[in-house]
Formats: sequence, C-alpha cells, structure tokens
Amino acid sequence: MASNRIGRINEEIQRELSALLRTVKDPRLQGGLFTVTHVDTTSDLRYAKVYISALDKSQEKDMMRGLRSASGYLRRELGAALKLRYTPELQFVADDSIAQGAHILEMLRDPTVVKPANPANEHIILDEE
Repeated sequence: MASNRIGRINEEIQRELSALLRTVKDPRLQGGLFTVTHVDTTSDLRYAKVYISALDKSQEKDMMRGLRSASGYLRRELGAALKLRYTPELQFVADDSIAQGAHILEMLRDPTVVKPANPANEHIILDEE
C-alpha cells in the first residue's frame, strides 16, 4: 500500500520537475536537450534520486553541474507545487538506459549476432521495417 503511494509521488515529482526544468536560467542547461527518465524517492520522503538522460553526451557533465547548482531552486518550486509534509532533497544522476536500449536494439537487428532459434528457418528473409 505504501509503495503505491511512493510510486504516485515519484510520478508527480517527475511531472513537476519536467515542467520546472524549462524555467531554470542556468546557461549550462539552456543549450542541451534532456529528459527526466525516472524518480526514485525514499520511503521517508527525505531524498529523491532524479535520473536524467541527455541527448548530447558531450555536454552531460556540464548539464549535471548545472542541475546540481539549481537543485535548491527546483526543490523550493517543487515544494510549492506539491502538498507534501517534506519536500525531498534532489540528487541528480545521469541515466544511460536509453543509450543501452538503443545498443541492444542494434545488436538484435544484426544478423551476425542473433541467430535464428530454429535452424530450419535460416532461409526465411525478414522484410526491413
């Protein structure tokens, strides 16, 4: 029952942070495209790990520094938007799960890596999507 509540709070924090990140004036965050992929809040609502995925990996370090410097502003605005007893302290973490998923998809599409499960079906040629 409590985990369901934490899950709803995680989704609400993710939604609010996605909207708030557009209002941050830090120049390190202005040029790059990034998204909040996941939020993981502790059960006592004191800390929240915010997983961020950047489109341009070369700007990722500067972007993370900008997010850490803006965490006080984001926490204050998040506290005003959400009606919780405690506003969690935000800890930003770089998330590379999108890049890993793209790599796995690329490997699955490579016929030299993935062999057919049934050797009798090797003659079948699948159409490209």
